[in-house]
Amino acid sequence: MNNLYNGSNNYVFDINKFRLTLAKLRKDHDMTQFELADKLNLTRQAISRYENGDSFPDIATLLLICKIFSVSIDYLIGIKTTGEQQIINKLVEGKDFREKNYNLMDDLINLAPILKPSEIDKMVMGFKNEGINIEIIVKLISYLNDKSLYHLLMNADFSSPSREVLEFLFPYMDDDSKWVIFYKILEGKIDYHFLEEFIPACDWLPLSLIEAAVVEGVMDYDALRIMREGSRRRYIKNSEKIYRF
Repeated sequence: MNNLYNGSNNYVFDINKFRLTLAKLRKDHDMTQFELADKLNLTRQAISRYENGDSFPDIATLLLICKIFSVSIDYLIGIKTTGEQQIINKLVEGKDFREKNYNLMDDLINLAPILKPSEIDKMVMGFKNEGINIEIIVKLISYLNDKSLYHLLMNADFSSPSREVLEFLFPYMDDDSKWVIFYKILEGKIDYHFLEEFIPACDWLPLSLIEAAVVEGVMDYDALRIMREGSRRRYIKNSEKIYRF
């Protein structure tokens, strides 16, 4: 393993550079792996894995390493963009993150593999404007907690999401996030055909709201057919559950 892979065909950090730099810093400071491990509250095996390139620390550990050896995080791992540096600085300083647009989202995606969910949540909650590309959420989904996902969905641009994208995201959603999707369907911001998968998966879904949206002209009458089919599938699924038990 020579790089930390972020899952989107991009390599974020050069692990080979990190492992060699860490080993050199430790030896230049005449420190054993046991001594460094003790300072980091880790095992010697963890330090060995770092220096062999078998694993990579999270941002908190990286910052502690920087403090121990009095080096910058850029020196330790190499920061690609000013956006990445800005995000890390905010985390280091413990300041609130307030961004008026989503220009730093690509940088956040790059840093996500070394950030804790709580750190990503702190960054994500700083994005306030609507219009985030739904594809961004797909790239971040493995690192998001429920609160972050809900916030991003609330502010996402659903002008042209494919059903495949929505179906991919659906298993990661809690009920609050599913409500976001449902209301955006009712508002006509998401293709109502997604109800075909949505209804069977949500027992709590009030079908009367779909009927009201059709009456008000927000959705075509074809939505009623999809609603009935989804309801039928939901009934069959629930019946099978009862039968099994």
